[in-house]
Amino acid sequence: MRRISVFAVFVAVFVSTAVAQNGVEAFDRYAEAARVEWKVPGMAVTIVHDGKVVLAKGYGVREAGKNVPVDADTIFGAMSTTKAMTAVTMAMLVDEGKISWDDKVVKHLPDFRVADPYITAEMRIRDLFTHTGGMGNADFLWGWTPELSESEILDRMQYARPAYPFRGGYTYQNIMYLIAGQVIEKVSGMPWERFVTERLFIPLGMRNTFATHGATSGYQNRSSSHYEVEGKTIVIPESTADPIAPAGSVWSTANDIAKWVDFMLGNTTVNGKQLLKPESYQMLLRPQIVVPPGQFYPTVALTKPHWTTYSMGWFQHDYRGEMVNFHTGSLAGRTAIVGLIPDKKFGIYIFGNTDHAEVRHALMYRAFDTFVFGGSGRDWSKEMKVLYDGIAEQSKRQADARLARRAANTQPSRPLASYAGRYTDPLYGDMNVTLVDGKLRLTIGKGARSAELEHWHYDTFQTKWQESWRGRGLVSFQLNPATGEIDSITVGGAQLRRVAR
Repeated sequence: MRRISVFAVFVAVFVSTAVAQNGVEAFDRYAEAARVEWKVPGMAVTIVHDGKVVLAKGYGVREAGKNVPVDADTIFGAMSTTKAMTAVTMAMLVDEGKISWDDKVVKHLPDFRVADPYITAEMRIRDLFTHTGGMGNADFLWGWTPELSESEILDRMQYARPAYPFRGGYTYQNIMYLIAGQVIEKVSGMPWERFVTERLFIPLGMRNTFATHGATSGYQNRSSSHYEVEGKTIVIPESTADPIAPAGSVWSTANDIAKWVDFMLGNTTVNGKQLLKPESYQMLLRPQIVVPPGQFYPTVALTKPHWTTYSMGWFQHDYRGEMVNFHTGSLAGRTAIVGLIPDKKFGIYIFGNTDHAEVRHALMYRAFDTFVFGGSGRDWSKEMKVLYDGIAEQSKRQADARLARRAANTQPSRPLASYAGRYTDPLYGDMNVTLVDGKLRLTIGKGARSAELEHWHYDTFQTKWQESWRGRGLVSFQLNPATGEIDSITVGGAQLRRVAR
């Protein structure tokens, strides 16, 4: 009987291993086919299940037009999936008793300011991680003017007025994570970049993971950023989130990020050393706010969750009876996504090197189905392609409608030279409009972004950015009703006053 029992166990293990391997091979084929369908030059995927890395692989090429393949050690941007790492480093300080999630921010950063004095006084450490601090999106502070330092960005925030009631709404906010990084520096005595490296990356053995893009300069096996312009995929200059590092500046590889995924599946004791207490790990994944479906990802149209929440650096929803924790990362020319089902000890991470290739969502749910639920036969790539192609088509219809509303045969109300000048705002900074060879040009900050202004109608102009992949937008000028002179400019919803000559 014992011999039969041992044989039965052997057969069961053999069959289980074979089934698992078949799942990996099937997913591998699916991932490559999806990459091609979505026109992504290169991807890197890692899958962790039951404490084992079952897949860590590159797909496609590092750069379009060059036959250099992506492998598991090719470096990509992690972008906003960095946020969960910043939350972990704060939790480490909580474990040490150096800070509490309910401490007021001003306790540790006395100079912290936003325009509303109540929010300034009452903002707690946990508020920095949940996108409920009352502040609107402030990405222009680093997207428009990447030359700003962290301290300059934080100084500008004193002019940021509430966009909704404090803790009474939700707006995704990168700058609050930058403030969290400043708190970590103040409490720990070392910059966030050093803290996350020494306390997280090194203990996890993540030797090819870097806290900032600037730190990757010596790494040779790197991917390039891409954008699709008029149906053609082009290489674009590298963007960086280094000015808001704790919100999105980490770079890593498939092999390295597998260690982070395994850690976030609850394996927080590494080589006999506890990096994070179990109660802190549980806290990080505990829902903090309900995210309205309309402010969640468009994928809810397909996944149909019963609830959508946000914790400390993680979006959350239910899927097939399990709790999913995930987060995307996006920067011009790059994508990333991490998805966890902790109760099933399963996690996946996907890097991509083209702008907003939403194949990332398709592969995440395909992996859930394949490895956690035993398959479903659902073609997530096909369904997601229909969904996002529909969104793109809707955007095109909106652009066409805008064109149709354009008033024909109008002229600017003032001579073009009258629009030239410096426009400023304490929050948004400076923008300069110049007249060169009979054409207006808009320059933001110190010139990282500039556009030729083509007349649209009346006192509204269309932006033709120096980088073709940025697309087009509209800016408008306002007149002083008393003098009839140009008084201000509105760009992307931001109004800046003209400086008197």
